[in-house]
Amino acid sequence: MKRIAFVFPGQGAQTVGMGKSFYDSDPAAKRRFEQADHVLGFKLSQIIFEGPEDELKKTYNTQPALLTTSIAILESVRELGIEPAFVAGHSLGEYSALVAAGVMSFEDAVKTVRARGEFMEQAVPNGKGAMAAVLGAEREALAELCRRVTAEVGVVEMANVNCPGQIVVSGTAEGVAAVAERGKEAGAKRVVPLEVSGPFHSSLMKPAADRLADVLAGVHMQDARIPVVANVTAQPVAEADAIRRLLVEQVYSPVLWEDSVARMIADGVDTFVEIGSGTVLAGLIRKVDKQARTFSINSREALAQFAEEWKTAAQA
Repeated sequence: MKRIAFVFPGQGAQTVGMGKSFYDSDPAAKRRFEQADHVLGFKLSQIIFEGPEDELKKTYNTQPALLTTSIAILESVRELGIEPAFVAGHSLGEYSALVAAGVMSFEDAVKTVRARGEFMEQAVPNGKGAMAAVLGAEREALAELCRRVTAEVGVVEMANVNCPGQIVVSGTAEGVAAVAERGKEAGAKRVVPLEVSGPFHSSLMKPAADRLADVLAGVHMQDARIPVVANVTAQPVAEADAIRRLLVEQVYSPVLWEDSVARMIADGVDTFVEIGSGTVLAGLIRKVDKQARTFSINSREALAQFAEEWKTAAQA
């Protein structure tokens, strides 16, 4: 293993019970769940560990829940003494990356993403926005189709450029439906509607971004200890003021995940460690580069397996 990156999942990765094995076995991890409960003034940990799922799926709960789980697991990963060359996170996961890089305190991040979730939920009336995964389309052709549909039907834009052949579009319900109908024009094999509460990472989220800007203006940030590859630019960033600006833009801009992974690989990263619930990012990374080594640390067993492989590689 040459260079390693820590990556953190975003919305959609949540599951009831996530992080419980770390809560039960690692005092530092347990403390993170307790801190989140204290900062928010309610038992977020109970929703994470026991559900119900409908409550966990509410955007304003999902976002702090995933952040808390990722940072709790990171506490256990840190005990291995590994220093990554880069950190990055998918959408909401960028906040976990910023905590890992020392830009924001965990407490400030929890409060911020709780507010971010509320603002995103409230930005567009329920049912007026939509998102869909477009599979198999060419990136430029899909961008052009989105431009045509926006002019003719209603706003629809590329929201997540996840990996070759998987791009999520976001916008008005009518615009997304039109892209679904006309996807073949961009070479799409399939268009899958997503269960989401709003048209995230589209220009329709600008009202949420404006409100988030006010919150972020009051959050103490410092320059990153570890370069953070930003969703908006797919470039490493370390300067606090630039990070603050990019977090506002991120709400209404596409998540350039494929480009972010490619950038880290170009800078010598060959091992990606996904820290948090699920295995989504590991799958996307392997579609960007089949040679990349990926680990998803979402349980004590997965951590033990990674630790063993890391020790073996270090001795080689």
